[in-house]
Amino acid sequence: MYNPERKRVLNNHLFIIYLLAIILVSIVCYYQWILGLVLAVCVIASFYYTFQREKRILNSTKSYISTLSHRLEKVGAEALLEMPIGIVLYNNEFEIEWINPYMNAFSEESMVVGKSLNVFSEDLIPMIKENYTEPWLSIDDYEFQTIIKKEERLLYFIDRTSQTEIQNMYFNEQTVLAVIFLDNYEEITQTMDDTIKSRLNSNITTILNDWAQEYGLYLKRTSQDRFLAIGTQEILEILEEKKFNILDIIREMDMEEQQKNPVTLSIGIGFGSVSLPVLGEIAQSSLDLALGRGGDQVAIKDGTGTVRFYGGKSNPMEKRTRVRARVISHALRQLVKESDKVIIMGHKLPDMDSLGAAIGILNIVKSNGIDGYIIFNPDDMNTGIYRIVEAMKEDEDLWSHFINSEDAEELITDRSLIVVVDTHKPSMVSNARILNRTDYKVVIDHHRRGEDFIENPTLVYMEPYASSTAELVTELLEYQPQNLPLKMIEATALLAGIIVDTKSFTLRTGSRTFDAASYLRSKGADTILVQRFMKEDLDIYVKRSRLIERAEIYHEKVAISKALQGEVFDQVLIAQAADTLLTMTGVNASFVISERNDGQIGISARSLGDINVQVIMEKLNGGGHLTNAATQIDHVTTDEAETLLKNTLQEYFEGSN
Repeated sequence: MYNPERKRVLNNHLFIIYLLAIILVSIVCYYQWILGLVLAVCVIASFYYTFQREKRILNSTKSYISTLSHRLEKVGAEALLEMPIGIVLYNNEFEIEWINPYMNAFSEESMVVGKSLNVFSEDLIPMIKENYTEPWLSIDDYEFQTIIKKEERLLYFIDRTSQTEIQNMYFNEQTVLAVIFLDNYEEITQTMDDTIKSRLNSNITTILNDWAQEYGLYLKRTSQDRFLAIGTQEILEILEEKKFNILDIIREMDMEEQQKNPVTLSIGIGFGSVSLPVLGEIAQSSLDLALGRGGDQVAIKDGTGTVRFYGGKSNPMEKRTRVRARVISHALRQLVKESDKVIIMGHKLPDMDSLGAAIGILNIVKSNGIDGYIIFNPDDMNTGIYRIVEAMKEDEDLWSHFINSEDAEELITDRSLIVVVDTHKPSMVSNARILNRTDYKVVIDHHRRGEDFIENPTLVYMEPYASSTAELVTELLEYQPQNLPLKMIEATALLAGIIVDTKSFTLRTGSRTFDAASYLRSKGADTILVQRFMKEDLDIYVKRSRLIERAEIYHEKVAISKALQGEVFDQVLIAQAADTLLTMTGVNASFVISERNDGQIGISARSLGDINVQVIMEKLNGGGHLTNAATQIDHVTTDEAETLLKNTLQEYFEGSN
């Protein structure tokens, strides 16, 4: 290939050689003119040959460069016009100035020069304005990697459709593992004879096998109440679109013997780019989560820990036996005796149930000869428990076990036991900082389990069927040594927790609820005192009435009440308003929205059971129970909160349909 620098050096060398040759010929001619003449002819011939050869090389090089330049121009033109890469030039108004034929094929219009870039996608111009460099863009059925040269006002579109299809194929074929559990199989079949039980098993197996075959799942029954299913990510997406209607099919199964308490399913599903053993652990963890929330639902968890829920339409079935209560009570007693002290706490803004349960646990601790303390912050108290707190202050011995958060942080050691009652979310406890100060933690709660859960608890007693945490604690008390009988105020506090959470035994009550109330009554619980605790001031009643007055009916059977902008109501008052709305004719669920004292917008939700308010509140980062839930939202107005609620309700009802 022609090299100018190399040519220059070579010419310099030839010049020196010919100069020396001329000098040499001159010297020879001086002494031998004949020999000098011969040498002169040779030098001239050599010079002529070299000149001619150099001329031929130069002409050949010029011809090569000219041909190459023409070819490069042709290739450049063909690249712009025929390569499978889209090229678009646009002006300052984001209008197309030039486009190559390849990209022109992706426009619905035949002539796009002068048109806006929106002819390809309405997302393109915002991407350019927001300084995207290589965004991915969907045009028709194609996926393009778009390279944006903003300064040159130039766009390159590289087709990545095949790559996307391969990625989607890989994702769709990922393994999904599901563990299916019959929630109440053992309770329902206890009183069945073998013939009916066999028919029930046959019906369940047939329905599940038909369901698995319809969607392409591999299904295997591993025990009387447990199945294992294996599928793919693509199948999972289809099942989610169907809202896992298998839950409804099993629940509505036509069996006369189980109409009173229908069989329900819980499904735990694990998926993600993890190994099969880890996938199995995720699936089992998802099932535990679904069961912890009351069953009759699906919990789907991926490798990152993100969880989605479906179902949860029915109330959890009450367990007929107290075997688990006895086992938990003995385990709790052992943990208490092995600790140096016990710190008890409920949730922020404690209610009757939280405070009553804490007092019951304190009695268990003291009965086993260990020092116990209840975290209670006077600044974190609503008007609903003011009277019961004043009554406890009259008992100096009982009140001496109440401490604030700062004192608890000074008292706790790595051998201390923390008992959390009426909540399982670390973000809601009275003092979340002390949770990491010890490895010994107990959680006792009656709410459905959510994603946010206290890490590594030593003992968990969660029963969503229970009316209240006070009911659970009362049953635990019955299996403890009677070294320290319940005081009247302690029994009354526990009974008050049950009465408040059941709305005076009208909601979420089972036979064990009345058994617990009967036990507390036998220990001296004063029902008249409970009524005194539950009394309210006239001005609070008037405020609640104003809030109820603003209620409107949404979606036929849902009552929504919203406080005026700037009006502030206590969380308890909001909840009471929701309870009152639920007593109105034709109302199956109620929601009350108001600004709270802390500046957040609070929403209290109540239901008779047909509508799962827990699922609705979880969509708004809240939680609770199927019939009793709430949430708090930051940085929104009451009007914006109402819009969010209605959008969530619309999604819920569309999914139910």
